[in-house]
Formats: sequence, C-alpha cells, structure tokens
Amino acid sequence: MNIAQPTFAVTEPILLSATALSCVKQDRILFEQLSLQLKPGELLQIKGKNGAGKSSLLRILAGLARPDEGELHYLQQPLNHFNTDYAANLCFIGHQSGIHEQLTALENLQFWRAAADLLPTDDFALLANLGLAGLEDIPCKMLSAGQQRRVSLARLWTTTAQIWILDEPFTALDQSAIAQLQQHFIQHLNRGGAIILTTHQALTLQHPALFALEIHYRW
Repeated sequence: MNIAQPTFAVTEPILLSATALSCVKQDRILFEQLSLQLKPGELLQIKGKNGAGKSSLLRILAGLARPDEGELHYLQQPLNHFNTDYAANLCFIGHQSGIHEQLTALENLQFWRAAADLLPTDDFALLANLGLAGLEDIPCKMLSAGQQRRVSLARLWTTTAQIWILDEPFTALDQSAIAQLQQHFIQHLNRGGAIILTTHQALTLQHPALFALEIHYRW
C-alpha cells in the first residue's frame, strides 16, 4: 500500500543540535559534555548499555525533559524559542507503546490524526499493511505486545513530522516487521527526514548517512 508522504527540503541548516549536555539521575552522572547534531537525511543511533542514559537523552532531545547543563538548538536557534514549531515537526515514540489500551487500533489512529489535524485516509489499509488485518476493532488491551507495538508505530506512516525520535522501536516485533520498519526508515531519510533512535537490535538497512553515538555507562 502506498500512502502519500511529504518530501522535506534537504538544503536546510542543521535540524537539531545539542551542545555540552549533562544529565544527572539519583546523584549519578549519566553523561556530560555530550554534543551531537542531526541534518536532513541522517539517522543517528544512540548506543550504550542499559542504564547508560539513552532514554534520558532521547527525552531531553524531544523536549520532554531538561538537561542539567547544556543547550539545544532547532534550526540553529535556541530550542526554547521554537517549542511549538519543533513539536509540530517531531514524532516521538518512547519505549512504551503510547497507545490508549481501551481504544481499538482504528480509534487510536483516528485520535492521532485528529490531534495532529491530519486529513483522513484509509486506516484499514494501513493497519492491514502492518499485519493487523481483522484486528482493527479490537480494544488494544486485548492485543499482543507485538501487535500493540505495530499500532503505535503506525504513526510513522501518517505523520508529517520531519524529525523522528524513537526509543527501541523494534521491541516485540518479529523479523518481517523489523525489516518493513527499516525499509520505511530509508524512505523517510530519502525524502529528507531525519531519525534518532535507540535499539538493541542490529540495524541492517543500507544508507549513506547512518551515524552512531555511544554513551558509556558511568558508575
């Protein structure tokens, strides 16, 4: 199934940058003096052991938490000056599914569309494409963990956001779903989108602008 997706300008300046970030949790320094940048067409994988601070970094980059030190810039301007614009250009999916378990898969998609003021499309076809045919009208609490994750990730087929920040997007997915998602990553990057993610799974996609940043666990 083909769904029309936006094409983003690839001549824009740096989309997102972080300078000298520090994060402290329970008196333990997770990371300090951490800097990065993200341009259109780039995928940045954040690596590190459990507890190293990967999820904390993603939440800071998504504007959901504040760093203890350091600065964030969106389009080379301080992020706090562009919070509304940044939020409109960001799709964040955390380690949890982020779905409403009392709603059906179809109702979750309809809710996300309405919240983002997106035009309706064939959500039945989208869910079928993601392996959820026949499960559209079942409350998500009755779906398996993998099926719930597919519902959550369906946002990536509908969002108009250029920047995707994804925490362990492959969790609970089988190999075919992982391959499908990685192919979708490539399509997004080729349109000028950008991705920051964490994953314990090996990335197998082939793209010239794949980068990695490792956070070392600190005692």
